[in-house]
Amino acid sequence: MLDDLDRSLVHALHLDGRAPFSRIAAVLGVSTQTVTRRYRRLQADAALRVVGLPDPHRAGRAQWLVRLTASPHTAQDLAQAMARRADTSWVKLASGGTEIVAVVDTPSGADSGHSLVLHDIPRTAGITAVSSHYLLHTYLGGPTAWRGRADILTSRQQDQLRPPGGPDGSRAASAGKSQSARKTQSAGKDLAPTDRELLRVLAQDGRAGQAELAAATGWSPATVARRLADLRASGAVFFDVEVDAALFGAATQALLWMAVPPAHLDHVATALARHDELAFVSATTGPTNLVAQALCPGPAALHHYLTRRLGTLDAIRALETSPVLRTVKAAGPLTPGTPVVRRASPGSRRRG
Repeated sequence: MLDDLDRSLVHALHLDGRAPFSRIAAVLGVSTQTVTRRYRRLQADAALRVVGLPDPHRAGRAQWLVRLTASPHTAQDLAQAMARRADTSWVKLASGGTEIVAVVDTPSGADSGHSLVLHDIPRTAGITAVSSHYLLHTYLGGPTAWRGRADILTSRQQDQLRPPGGPDGSRAASAGKSQSARKTQSAGKDLAPTDRELLRVLAQDGRAGQAELAAATGWSPATVARRLADLRASGAVFFDVEVDAALFGAATQALLWMAVPPAHLDHVATALARHDELAFVSATTGPTNLVAQALCPGPAALHHYLTRRLGTLDAIRALETSPVLRTVKAAGPLTPGTPVVRRASPGSRRRG
């Protein structure tokens, strides 16, 4: 388990993944050396990583949640193959090791070319079922952190750590302007093909320095700083924090597949997004049109959540619970030399 300083550092990085260690140290009331040392230790012991990610809609991408059922041996190999793909994230082994769940990115709109969601799954007789669910709207997740690891800093500390040019500030600043003025103000803040190298480096390390970003893009450090500030302010790029959830007491994880009448879907999803036990809530296509990820201290806590909280929502007509054994790949790409399979146990040194 992490101590209060570790948790405060993780919370600070959720607020601003690129905040200088000196600023984090000043807000937390410790030395810069202490923050740096804790960050390095969390990298080694809790698989801590900050990753810079594009907003999929702004990047012209569609996201699908794919479920594949296979024999236990086939599932292990298939999960590793899925994790190595550049178009996947959040690859998980679930349901006793017989199911793989992954988010797959595909081109959207006119650029899609009717592309297949999974055009090159390894051919194997071990796969017994495949289903794809289009992510229609995310209510919790992405830029919004799980409250279980972003709940320790005071409101004043959070205000001191939030980046000054965040998306909310940009919208507030443009309120009252004419439509043409807002378009002019946001010009250049959408993702462009020239941002490809910038995004590639940030996906590996969201805290990469200006010199490294400049070398990768061929831009000057000043140009990198301006471009990144624009993309962050517009919400086109956000920063996520990968860390072993078990170290925050979430030893039991499960995916919840729910069927809700369309007339009640938004109300139920909005209510679920306020539940501290959930880290992800999204509306999808398919017979189960709402999916969530639960993070609980143990099986008893998950049972209590399902029966005492989720069970009180009468609009949920059906529920399937899939326990997550481990997370094979999180939000960012696998780094060279990193083992693919990561344990999800409390004593693990790999992210869950």
